[in-house]
Amino acid sequence: MTLDKLNIGDIAVIKAVNCESELKNRFYSFGMVKGSKVTVEEITLARSTMEVKIKNTKVAIRFSEAAKIEIEDEQ
Repeated sequence: MTLDKLNIGDIAVIKAVNCESELKNRFYSFGMVKGSKVTVEEITLARSTMEVKIKNTKVAIRFSEAAKIEIEDEQ
């Protein structure tokens, strides 16, 4: 499953980040790495962007970017 499939309040663990190196480096700088726990905080009405929380950092990302992040349910 990918991050763009989650709803507000859902929590998951990142399995993989599948994108070009420039975007991958940006995600890594936010702490979006394999094994990190991510929580969906907000989703825009048009479902074009979402706000996610990783540790103490909140990041807004496009749904097209979220679709490149593989996740699994939090255990």
